Amino acid sequence: MFKNLGLIFKDVLSENDKTVISKIANELKSFEVSLFLDNQTIDLDFEVNFLNRDEFSKTVDLILIFGGDGTFLSTARKYLKTSVPMLGVNFGSLGFLADINIDTFKQSINEVMSGEFSINERELVKVCFGSKTMIGLNEVLIHSGSYAQLMRYNLKIDGQDVYEQRSDGLIVATPTGSSAYALSAGGSIIHPDLQVFNIIPMMSQSLSSRALICPSEFNIQVEIIDGPLENAEVCVDGQENIPVNFREEITIMKNETTLKVLNPKSANFYESCREKLGWSLDFTTKK
Repeated sequence: MFKNLGLIFKDVLSENDKTVISKIANELKSFEVSLFLDNQTIDLDFEVNFLNRDEFSKTVDLILIFGGDGTFLSTARKYLKTSVPMLGVNFGSLGFLADINIDTFKQSINEVMSGEFSINERELVKVCFGSKTMIGLNEVLIHSGSYAQLMRYNLKIDGQDVYEQRSDGLIVATPTGSSAYALSAGGSIIHPDLQVFNIIPMMSQSLSSRALICPSEFNIQVEIIDGPLENAEVCVDGQENIPVNFREEITIMKNETTLKVLNPKSANFYESCREKLGWSLDFTTKK
């Protein structure tokens, strides 16, 4: 099914990580595939081909990402324009994107190489303001730039007024991002197959303020009226904070292209929620 596998690793690997990776590489080799790295400087004890970024994206037909969700996000940004599907293998403590467990890797890769998988097209979010355009997988965060200080802003959806209020910030998250920063801010967990935006005020001054979900076909406009500093800030997927002027319209919409995430047949979104969020459920109890 797949013949050229691209491997991406988290930045820091322990000796135990390298041992696990070597074992995984041997399992991959049994499928008579070629392994490629995108010029990461890593000392590995198995045969692998090194390519630059352009060659890597043109050569591989599946990218395996070993790390946590942070590694997955950075890889997604790096190869945003490629249509190559990505599969995350969790080397971190919590991962919804890197959802394949090391202990079950052999079963998962057997399913993948046997064609027992689905490819989920994850929607990306795009934000535009001034001359800036940024794209994220998880969320767009607009905030006051000052800890625990409010900004005042106006929210519109497809040109219709929604509300004007004060809060520390505003999160617009994709379904993928609903289990990330948006979750800690009180947003709903949204199944990744849905095509919606999750709009969450952060620490709102209004006691009736709640998360709002709208179709991702709608464009969202945010105007920052005032705040504690000279400007507000915009941050995408936890990256660099970019200043945005007051009264400058910020437009948030879905991106034209999607990110292809591969899921083995045995992958289960709700099981991931139970495992990673500590949901209590005893399947051994018979009614």
